[in-house]
This record gives sequence, C-alpha cells and structure tokens, in this order.
Amino acid sequence: MSNIEATRDLPVLIIHTGNPDKVLRGSHGDYAEMLRHAAGLLPQEVQVIKVYHGETMQPASSYRAALITGSPAMVTDREPWSERTADWIREAAAFGLPMFGICYGHQLLADALGGSVDYNPLGRELGTQIVECLPAAVGDPLMTGMPERFPAQLLHAQSVTQLPPGAVALARSDMDPHQLVRLAPFIYSAQFHPEFGCEFMRDHLERYAEDYKKEGLDIPALVQGLGPTPTAGNLVRRFLKVTSRSAARTA
Repeated sequence: MSNIEATRDLPVLIIHTGNPDKVLRGSHGDYAEMLRHAAGLLPQEVQVIKVYHGETMQPASSYRAALITGSPAMVTDREPWSERTADWIREAAAFGLPMFGICYGHQLLADALGGSVDYNPLGRELGTQIVECLPAAVGDPLMTGMPERFPAQLLHAQSVTQLPPGAVALARSDMDPHQLVRLAPFIYSAQFHPEFGCEFMRDHLERYAEDYKKEGLDIPALVQGLGPTPTAGNLVRRFLKVTSRSAARTA
C-alpha cells in the first residue's frame, strides 16, 4: 500500500466542541453531525471526539484531516477542555495535519496559533450575510474558482481580532475582516457556518428572538433575509478535496 493510500484510509477527525440546545438538536441534529454532512462524509469515515465532555484525540498521525465544530462556549472563557484542545492543535499544526475550523473552531485555531479572540466590537453578527473575497484569495488552492462575493450563514458574538503570525485573511464581511482565513498551508478556518441551512437558522433566530431583540437586532428582518448558501455550504468538501490532491502530489 502506498503512503497516499494509507492516508486515505485514515479517518477524518471531527473535534466536537459543543451543541445547540436540546430543542434545536432534536430537530436538526448535533453540530458534529451537521459538519459531517457538510463534509460529505459517511459515519464510518469519521472519528468524533467530544472534547467538551473530556474526550481526547489520538496523535495527529492517526488522521487524514481534522474538522473543528462551532460551540455555544466562548474561547475567552479558557475552559480546561478548550485549552487542552489548543495544545493538541499546536502539535497537529507542527505535524502538518490539514485542519478546518468553523466559528468556535475558527477562533480556537487562531488563538492556539498565536492570534487573539474577543467580542466583536461591532456586535453580534447574525443571518445570511454577504462574504467578500480579499486579494489574498487569488491563487489560493481552496479559493480557486470561487465567486468574489457569496452569501453565508453567520451566528457569532466573538471574532478573531488579531490573526496569528503568518496567517492571511481570504474573505471578509461588513462586520468581520476575518471571515475566512488561511492560518498555514492546508490549515483554514471560517467564521461563517458552511454546515447551517436556512431551516436551522430560522429556528435558532425564532427560538432566541427575545434575547436578540434586547440587543437591538431586528429578528423578523433577519428571518426574512435568510437564503440558500451553496458556495459556503460546499467549502468543507472543497477543503477535503484540495488537501487530498495535495497529499497525492507529495506522496
């Protein structure tokens, strides 16, 4: 068996960092399941590790890639499980494991690799919003063929406020200059949610409408503005294809 064949036989790690509440989980599944579907992977192709329950990962060499979910937790709370995960991320990055983080995973990757995370000074970013590619996206292997502007599902209060050394922002939104980031070769992260569809977003916004209204957010308008996000929704699949092709070239 060649090295590339052996790599392809390894599972994709899903680092599960939290879940929606019980009602939303009952209707839409948990965040790890949503991410697996967005990645186009079968259950037998992944290993899900619930780090927020104290589960631990194997060494980075045990996986062909790692995906990191979103979470209701905050990176700045410095939960012990999150700090342990950050330690593993640093080891995996040094090993060269391809990784892709979403929302909390995006922020945790940046924090672990030397960046900063805090509450977004412009406030909470919600709904289907436009993401715009930046000049650094030109020629990036993940971004090749993507439109300059595309809609994405946003649901976050904290943001990456400073990129780690060597990281490059590939796309932005009106409220966040770091919507899509390349942290290292084949380590990417997105503040937006490729795994969320309109139905989940609508149910979430309506469930927490009263809380969000207290922040001055127009929930009916945000619900009305929800729409499909096919480009964003395909991003994790693109990532796995790009990293698989790279492994084939270097094998």
